[in-house]
Amino acid sequence: MSVIRVQLLDGDSHQVEAGLSVGKALQLLGVARDHNVVAARVNGELVDLNSLLQIDSTVVPVAKDDPEGLQILRHSAAHIMAEAVRSLFPGVKITIGPAIENGFYYDFDPPRPFTTEDLGRIEARMWNLVEQDLPFIRREVSWQEALDYFQAQGETYKVELLQDLKDQQVSLYQQGGFVDLCRGPHIPSSGYLSAFKLTSVAGAYWRGDERNPMLQRIYGAAFATGAELDQHLHFLEEAKRRDHRRLGRELGLFSIEEEAGPGLVIYHPKGARLRLVLEDFERREHLRRGYQIVMGPTLLKLDLWKRSGHFENYRENMYFTEIEGIDYGIKPMNCLAHMLIYKSSIRSYRELPLRLFELGTVHRHERSGVLHGLTRVRQFTQDDAHILCRPDQVETEIAGVIDFVAEVMAVFGFEYEVELSTRPEKSIGSDEDWERATSALINALQTRNLPFATCEGEGAFYGPKIDIKLKDAINRRWQCATVQCDFTLPERFDLTYIGPDGNPHRPVMLHRVILGSLERFLGVLIEHYAGAFPVWLAPVQAIILPVTDRAHPFALDVARRLQAEELRVETDLRNEKLGLKIREAQLQKIPYMIIIGDREVAAQTLSVRRLDGTEIKDTPWEEFVRLLKTEGQPPRLGKT
Repeated sequence: MSVIRVQLLDGDSHQVEAGLSVGKALQLLGVARDHNVVAARVNGELVDLNSLLQIDSTVVPVAKDDPEGLQILRHSAAHIMAEAVRSLFPGVKITIGPAIENGFYYDFDPPRPFTTEDLGRIEARMWNLVEQDLPFIRREVSWQEALDYFQAQGETYKVELLQDLKDQQVSLYQQGGFVDLCRGPHIPSSGYLSAFKLTSVAGAYWRGDERNPMLQRIYGAAFATGAELDQHLHFLEEAKRRDHRRLGRELGLFSIEEEAGPGLVIYHPKGARLRLVLEDFERREHLRRGYQIVMGPTLLKLDLWKRSGHFENYRENMYFTEIEGIDYGIKPMNCLAHMLIYKSSIRSYRELPLRLFELGTVHRHERSGVLHGLTRVRQFTQDDAHILCRPDQVETEIAGVIDFVAEVMAVFGFEYEVELSTRPEKSIGSDEDWERATSALINALQTRNLPFATCEGEGAFYGPKIDIKLKDAINRRWQCATVQCDFTLPERFDLTYIGPDGNPHRPVMLHRVILGSLERFLGVLIEHYAGAFPVWLAPVQAIILPVTDRAHPFALDVARRLQAEELRVETDLRNEKLGLKIREAQLQKIPYMIIIGDREVAAQTLSVRRLDGTEIKDTPWEEFVRLLKTEGQPPRLGKT
């Protein structure tokens, strides 16, 4: 048998016989064969430790706490779960099971829906399979051999997947009695999986299409160590405690009713108040920065959407209607009306930049399977602005948007990360325009010394963009602000301005949002604050709790005075014990509880209890008004 040379990246090498496994080669090179190393890179390719070496190779071990190693560990966990499910539920059909962030899932078509109790049984069987330390064995077979096998097993979903691999060599993985269609690589054996937990079961359409059968998706978490798993499970509990869907219902903020339609938000009085406070904050800060507030229609003729390129590139996300024989598109974005406003008169270079701002409600068709509370809906309002400017103003305007975002994020206590998204496969516009737009965005970020990640091919179809993703109180990332540089739509709509030379020139359009979808931002805020909003945002800033009926007249008088000062106050006149009223006010996360008994009536003062339990005794109501107005004052951002 021929001899080959195997070496590590640091240069250590060894001569071995061809056909030696990667795992044994690593042992010869001094890499400990333990459960920490789960795979390797051989000449740059990620492979199983059981793979055989046939040529001179550079081998890099992959540990299970490396990003690639975790991906392999989690993917293998999905296979082990599928084996457990198949052994416990005869007749179940298996579909796909990838690794995901923090864990894995597998979609099944079972004889009956899984229950939460089933997760415990499945997890116990998985631990049994782990203890057996079953090897993962890779086999390369012909397409026909794979098809024959899965047809014989009655695995119709695997047969369908094979149609996409026709006439290709196919790889199968087997552990124990379970065989799956998979590219790999995988851990050497099931015993390498030492820290996992099944977390939930949910519905999911086959291939994400609601026209296909509804499957059962089991989610699990998997980590390199038990400590990391425990930390993640604690995070899940905290996320559950902060879930805006539950808090929105308990705090009386919003609801989404099946009879009204999925993805359509109904704001209750407190939720509407919260949203209005946010909208007023946005309007004021935009006006201070030279934006002009505009409003556009919900419907626009379909010809406009075709002209803009939205129909070609975005129609699967749009709704349409027909009125008196004319086709209309319900707007998924606000930009077209803003372009028509610009085009309504001759513009001079002296008018630029023109900043048009709209709290515009848009509609987008989202599949029901991806709808999620406020964070993924079908109707939402965006704080949309379009800045039309000269080419020499582009970088300055982008920098101004970035500064605006930074100040807003600071108000809410958010840290954030920046991503630059480049030209996607489906796009409009010339190469030169895309290069100019991308350079303008990069230069603006570098001027502000902002680090950013580049997301190749993730830009909008009409231009590259900067995405700003905020980090909430438990370090989750959420899409928020965006600024997109667009040289294309002004061309399509023939937008011009008269330059100093007296000739028409083409403006550049910047599309931007600061908070993005108000619905999503409100959902993030609810979870970030766990429903306990700062006083300036709280839908109810104070609640008056009279101790007896004798205190009702004074309580109502105090309420009228506070409301006259534009403070958001409620009164609880129920004939209940004070302790119960305080407890319910705390559950509603109201910042201040004003307690009025006989002593307060006699002295014409207030006893105040904060949500954190601290108290202000016997304060004149005028002093409390000053306190509440000071704390309830919406923040004013520093720069203009």
